[in-house]
This record gives sequence, structure tokens and C-alpha cells, in this order.
Amino acid sequence: MKVAAIQMVSGMDVSANLAQARRLLQEAAQAGAELAVLPEYFCLMGQRDADKLAIQEPFGQGPIQQFLSESAIESGLWLVGGTLPLSAPANSPEGQKQPGRVFNSSLVFSPAGQCVARYDKMHLFRFDNGIESYDESLVLAPGQQPVTFDLASADGHTWRIGLSVCYDLRFAELYRHYARAGAQLMLVPSAFTHTTGQDHWEVLLRARAIENLAYVAAAAQGGLHDNQRRTWGHAMLVNPWGKLLAERATGPGVVVADLAWDVMTRCRSRLPALDHRLL
Repeated sequence: MKVAAIQMVSGMDVSANLAQARRLLQEAAQAGAELAVLPEYFCLMGQRDADKLAIQEPFGQGPIQQFLSESAIESGLWLVGGTLPLSAPANSPEGQKQPGRVFNSSLVFSPAGQCVARYDKMHLFRFDNGIESYDESLVLAPGQQPVTFDLASADGHTWRIGLSVCYDLRFAELYRHYARAGAQLMLVPSAFTHTTGQDHWEVLLRARAIENLAYVAAAAQGGLHDNQRRTWGHAMLVNPWGKLLAERATGPGVVVADLAWDVMTRCRSRLPALDHRLL
């Protein structure tokens, strides 16, 4: 199965971001991709975190979701819309009030334009090194559960795919959950900071692939944005042995690679670590 991880440098103009995404999706389709993954915040990298609130959509309707549906149809792709802000209920499942917050949601669309899966980012990023600081919990509500979907590929295999977003990458138990659920591919649309990305991005992606003997596809934001935030980029595809199949350092572009089912099964056969789990 050929997969495309898309890298963008999204700005503060939603229309411009969607136009950039459409062009890159067309490029992915022309390269023969069957599945394309947009990065986290593909639709907006605002001046402030709260800018997400102004473009939030209820699940199932809205111009950004319509764009994703139409793009999937136009390109004939299975399309993962990195993340977009979806409206959160007034109260959390625990009954806590959460005014002024949205879910950071990854939506999966079939080539028929149907939304077949939704994952709300579970782990919310917080970082402060005295120079730059982030706290996603001020604007985002956390998701509550892992999500997989099945893709019947033209290669004759049905791939089970686990969904995650950016900071989730640091929580190995999420990906082990997916491996136990039978996933062969994990998706990680991201907007990693330049500071953390240069030290941790590649090693974490390769670790998630190696420990779960699964492919990992990581779309990324990569460059200097309108808000002067710099993201690390390095969108990449990693095989179950931890080898990089393809990578783009910075700037908008499409990273494409063939994911071979037999490579995954050989890795799991010669090193059956998933069968050796004790916990």
C-alpha cells in the first residue's frame, strides 16, 4: 500500500491553508498514494491558541469537514485530516465544565467522501523552558479513547490503522494498545516544536515502530509560521524494523513510500516480540 505523509507550513488564513492542502493532496494522488495523511492543525496555525475556537465545527458539518470529504472524492484517496477543532460539549464525560474548549480531532474519510473514523487527541501538550511555553489544556478538551479503522487496500490486504496525534507519541502504551488490537500501521499527524523535535521526534517515531513491529506514518508541520512559531517538520515513513523509508526535512511537500505487508509479517515472524509480552 502506498502511503503519503504530507508536510505543510500552515498560517493564519484558513482558505490559503486549504488551498495548500488541496495542492499537496493532488500531488499525493498523482504519486499513486492510496492513503494520505495531513498534519496536525493543517487548517490553521493561529496567532493565539484560542484562534481555534473561532473556526470550530460541530462534528458532521462545516466547511473544513466539507473540504476533507470533497478532497477525498476528488483525489480518490483515503484521507486523514490531520486535526481540526471540533466543538466539545459543555460538560466533559466526568461532568466537569469545559467552556471555551474544543477537541483536536483527526478525521478519516473514505474515497467516497464518508467520514469513517474520528479520533480526539488524548494527551495534551504542556512545555515551558523559560523561553517558549505551551499548554494545550487551556483551549483543548482531551479525547477519551483510542480509535482504529480498517482499510481494504488494493494490495489485497486489509490494514488495521491506529490513530494518534503529535504529543501522543510520547505515550508508548497507546501504541501498544493498537498493536494488541491488531494494527499494522500507526498514524502520527503532528506539529512538533522545533525545540523538542530536534531531540526527540525521530527517535520516538522509530521506537514506536520497532517496539510494535508496525509501520509509522508521520505527517508534519515544518517551517516558520505566520505566528513566528517554528515547527520541526521531518515528515517521515518508518518501517516495522525502524528503518526510514522516506523523509522531508522542512517546507511543504509530500513524502511517499510503499508499505509492504510481507515486510511487516517477516519482521514479526523472525522477532515475535509481540507474542512475548508479559504485561
